Amino acid sequence: MSHRPGDAIGSRREARETALGLLYAAHSRGVDPLEVLTEQPVTPEHYTVQLVEGVAGHIQELDDLIGNYSEGWSTGRMPAIDLVLIRMAVYELAHQPEVPTSAVLSELVELVGEYSTEKSGKFVNGVVARIAEELRPGG
Repeated sequence: MSHRPGDAIGSRREARETALGLLYAAHSRGVDPLEVLTEQPVTPEHYTVQLVEGVAGHIQELDDLIGNYSEGWSTGRMPAIDLVLIRMAVYELAHQPEVPTSAVLSELVELVGEYSTEKSGKFVNGVVARIAEELRPGG
C-alpha cells in the first residue's frame, strides 16, 4: 500500500487542524465546506481534503448521530467549534476504519484542549466516546 506524503500518521494532526479551520470557516459563514475548500489558493494536503469532503458529504448523517448522543443538546445549540470538532471525529469513526479509535479520540482531546473550553471538552469527549462505542464496540 503506497502512501502520499500527506498521509503519514504524524501529519494527520496538522491535517485535522487545517480541516478544523476550513470547516469552522464554512460553518461560521453558513456556506458549504466544499466552497471554502475550493477557495484555498493552495490545495490542502490529502487528508485535510478527505476530512472536509467527508464531513460535507455526510453532514446530515453526522448531525443525526450527534443529536442522538448529545443528551438534550441539539446541534444548533452547540458552540460552532465544538460541533465542528465532533463532526470531524464522528466522520473519522464512521468512515475512516483505517484510523484507530484511540488515535481519533486522542487527537480530539488535543484539539478540544487547544481550541475549546474545559467545560466544552468534557461534553465533546463524552459525546464522541459514546458514539465511538456504538460505531466501534470495544475499539
